Amino acid sequence: MQPHNSKLITPVLIASSLILMIGFGIRASFGVFQIPVADQFFWARTEFSMAIAIQNLAWGVGQPIFGAIAEKIGDRKAILLGVIFYAVGLILSSYAISPGQHQFYALFVGFGVAGTGFGVVLAIVGRAASDENRSMALGIATAVGSVGQIIGPPAAEYLLGHFNWSIVFLIFAGIIISTLVLLPVLKAPVKNSTESLEETLGQILKKAFYDPSFTLIFLGFFSCGFQLAFVTAHFPAFVTEMCGPISSGGLLSGIGVNTTSALGAFAIALIGAANIVGTITAGYFGKYYKKKNLLAIVYTGRTVIAIIFIMVPMTPLTVVTFSITMGLLWLASVPLTSGLVGYIYGLRYMGTLYGIVFFSHQLGSFLGVWLGGALYDAYGNYNTVWWVGIGVGAFSAIVHLPIREIPLGRRIKI
Repeated sequence: MQPHNSKLITPVLIASSLILMIGFGIRASFGVFQIPVADQFFWARTEFSMAIAIQNLAWGVGQPIFGAIAEKIGDRKAILLGVIFYAVGLILSSYAISPGQHQFYALFVGFGVAGTGFGVVLAIVGRAASDENRSMALGIATAVGSVGQIIGPPAAEYLLGHFNWSIVFLIFAGIIISTLVLLPVLKAPVKNSTESLEETLGQILKKAFYDPSFTLIFLGFFSCGFQLAFVTAHFPAFVTEMCGPISSGGLLSGIGVNTTSALGAFAIALIGAANIVGTITAGYFGKYYKKKNLLAIVYTGRTVIAIIFIMVPMTPLTVVTFSITMGLLWLASVPLTSGLVGYIYGLRYMGTLYGIVFFSHQLGSFLGVWLGGALYDAYGNYNTVWWVGIGVGAFSAIVHLPIREIPLGRRIKI
C-alpha cells in the first residue's frame, strides 16, 4: 500500500476537479438547448425534455457500472471509456433530427457523464486524500466541478448566438475529449483496513443491502436528483417565459443580462457560483459534525427556499435570490453523501456503492426532467412539478435522521 499524501491540494485533486468541471459544465448546459431545438423542429417541450431525462437515467444506470469497472480494471480506463461515450453521444446528437434520435443518443451522453462524473472521480479523490482531509477534498472537488455550471450554460448561450445548436454540440465533444490529457495524473492508492481488503465486492454489497441505513441513504438521494435536474433542464425556459421585465440600466443590464433568456442562463451560472461556497462549507462541516444531520439541514433548506420562490411573483430579483440561496445548498449533498458512504462502508468499493446510491439520484433526475416537460405541456406551467419537488425534498430531510452513522465493521462488533 502506497502512503497517502497528507497535503490537501494534490495533483490528483486538481486533475480530478478539472475533469468534473468540464464534464459537469457540458451536462449543465443542456437546459439552454430546450427552446432552440424545440423551435427548430416545432416539437412539444416534452420531446427534448425526454432526451435530457433519458440522459439522466442512463447516468444513474451507468454510475455503479463505471464504479465497478474502475475497481476492476482501473480508474483511468473507466474515465477513458466515459470520455468516448460522452463524445460519441454529443457527435451523434448533433446530427439528430427526430425526437427518437435525440432520446436514443442521450443514452451515450448519460453513460459518458457516468464515466467522467462523481461516482468514479470522487472515489479517486477519497482514496488519494488523507483521513483528516477527505471530507474537505471531496467538497473541493465537488465545488470545482460546479465551476463548470458557471461556465457551461453562459458558454452555450454565447455559442448559440453564433452557431447552430448542432455545431455547439460538436464543439462540446472536442472539449470533453481534451480531458484525456489529465489521465496520467490520476493515481490513487487503494486504502482500507486489512479486514475490508479481504472482503469481496459481493460481500460488501450484501452487507450494504441488508443495512437499513444504506436504504435510507438511497431513498434520501432521490430528491436531490429530482430538484437539481428539474432546475437545470427547465429553469432557463421557466425564467424566459415567466419572469418580469429586466430594468434598463440596472445591475443585471450592466453585466450584459438584458433579456429573460440571458437571465435564465445567468441564473444557472449563479447557482454554480454559490455552490462553490456551499460545497466547500459542507465538506468542512462534514469533518466535525454528523453528515446525516447536515444532509437533513440541506434538504430542509432547499424545501423552504422552493416554497418561498414559487409563492411570490417572479421578478429578476427573486430569480437572483433563489439562485444564490439554492446554490449554497445545490451540491452540498454530494460530498456529504459520498463521505457518508465511504465512512460507513469503507473506501475500497466506494465507487460502486456510491454509484448504487447515485442511481436513486438519477431516478429522481429522470422524473424531475420528464415531469417538468410533461406537466408543462399538460397545464401550460411548471407549478405542479415545483410542488412535487417540494414534497420529495421534505421527505429526504426526514429519512436521513434515522441513519446510523457508524462504520459497518465497528457497528457489528458493538
